[in-house]
Amino acid sequence: MDGISLSIQELLTDNEYGLALSLLAGKQGLSHRISSSRIQKPGLALAGYTEHLHPDRLQVLGNTEISYLLQIDNKVAAENLIALCGFPIACFVVTKNLRPPQLLLDLADSRAIPVLATPHQSSTFISLITKFLEERLLPTTHLHGVLMDVLGVGVLLSGKSGIGKSECALDLVMRGHRLVADDMVFIKKKMPAVLVGHAEESLQYLMEIRGLGIINIKDLYGVSAIRDKKIVDMLLELVEWDEAHEYDRLGVDDRTTSILGIEIPHIVIPVRPGRNLGSIIEVAARNNLLKGMGYHSARDFQERLMARIEARPLGDEVE
Repeated sequence: MDGISLSIQELLTDNEYGLALSLLAGKQGLSHRISSSRIQKPGLALAGYTEHLHPDRLQVLGNTEISYLLQIDNKVAAENLIALCGFPIACFVVTKNLRPPQLLLDLADSRAIPVLATPHQSSTFISLITKFLEERLLPTTHLHGVLMDVLGVGVLLSGKSGIGKSECALDLVMRGHRLVADDMVFIKKKMPAVLVGHAEESLQYLMEIRGLGIINIKDLYGVSAIRDKKIVDMLLELVEWDEAHEYDRLGVDDRTTSILGIEIPHIVIPVRPGRNLGSIIEVAARNNLLKGMGYHSARDFQERLMARIEARPLGDEVE
């Protein structure tokens, strides 16, 4: 999704990926934003060739780059650095806690270009920062519903408020399945084509049951009843039963819905008293697993039925 970005300040405050960054210069530029997970080592740009420079990416300066700047003629180094810093550079990162030339730090301060340092070697830091940026810059969305892990299948329950999504999820938890998120499901698109759902941190493990209020599934049923995140495999939409509506009774044609550009199976389940939704959802999850293994029961039934019709002699009456 276009427009996703993060600030350089967010790199400094990371405590999860072990970037271990500190600020050397350019504090005024910490609001600069990064929108690409790709990084660049400036290389030839330090020698004055800036044709393929991508100033919007993180520029990593390792031992090779710093040694080059310190060994060439001071006047040439100054000219090349001034030309390089004339671009709207998002950020420089110096690895191995190397000390960059003072001129670079002075230019960074005057032109609001953050210069960060990390103790990691270039290869290690590039691996860490790429993983960090790929995770933080993933397309995201949020949906009203409940996400469950049913037999290893990520089932997203949707439907209008009050139709019974949370009660259905509670029944599934009591059957031994696992809650991921209730009420609001946050979904990230992971490449190449996977949707991963999770709960907002303040709502994690919580479920609202009308008449009971807020309950904590982890406290009530233990850690085996919850998951922090789960791949979303299918969408089950709960709708009120309408006698005038003709619902799918065979399931031959697979319906899908698109979330963040990824198509997932979409099943509409009409709700009315007497229907055991927990059992229906379990069967839907099992059926999804069978389809993943190449067996489609509805199509198999259709093929067998058509084969019998074609095999019957013309004029043969059914007694």
